[in-house]
Amino acid sequence: MTFNKGSLILIDYTAKVKDTDEVFDTTIEEDAKKHSIHEQNVKYQPKLVSIGEVSYPVLKGLDEALAKTSVGDKLTVEVSPDKGFGERDPKKVRMIPIRKLGEDAEKVSVGDTIDVDNKRGIIRLIGSGRVQIDYNHRYAGKTILYDVNVIKSLDSPSDKIDGILKNRLPVEESKIVFDLKDKQVNITIPEEILRADGLQIMKHFIQLDIFKFVPTLEKASFVETHVNKQTQEKKSETKEKTIEQKAA
Repeated sequence: MTFNKGSLILIDYTAKVKDTDEVFDTTIEEDAKKHSIHEQNVKYQPKLVSIGEVSYPVLKGLDEALAKTSVGDKLTVEVSPDKGFGERDPKKVRMIPIRKLGEDAEKVSVGDTIDVDNKRGIIRLIGSGRVQIDYNHRYAGKTILYDVNVIKSLDSPSDKIDGILKNRLPVEESKIVFDLKDKQVNITIPEEILRADGLQIMKHFIQLDIFKFVPTLEKASFVETHVNKQTQEKKSETKEKTIEQKAA
């Protein structure tokens, strides 16, 4: 059974450049370590994809291929530049005075990604007081190969909410807790991110996604529990003293 537009699915994948076999992205931690692209702060887990939608997108070529798959399928998808990261545009390669980089001028090297004039580019050449910056995407003009495993289709309201929370909240899966009853869901915000930058934005997009993909819901509540640390410490000290007295 193929997927309809708006279907939420979970996939594992590893992506590489066809011409060079350079692996540059993966959802699998073991693969990331194997190809020396592992990042400590990345949450390696199956990717949530909304077929034909912008909520949880993938490259157009991959999206089109996934729409024709079923759960359990394992396949290699070839994505051409026009349906991937785009064709290279020579007009996006520019030379600028290296002094324009300010304090970073002495720190940068060829291959670095930097922000100049509110645009992100890659340094291709440094010399004669100038630097060449390529504002094309790093993989523009490249054909990309995706080794994909279609793991699961999120069909029930509970599965959809669980998938959305795992995608949006930067915590371990075991710390994601919610209570779904009839047309209401109560979502517990883990204590470790109660003071995190961007928490309000996370909550905003979570509720937007939940109401979009579970339209039968009427209410989504976020539960935040703040613990008095001083009281906890005093209780702990009292308990330790009691144990010491009994031991004496």
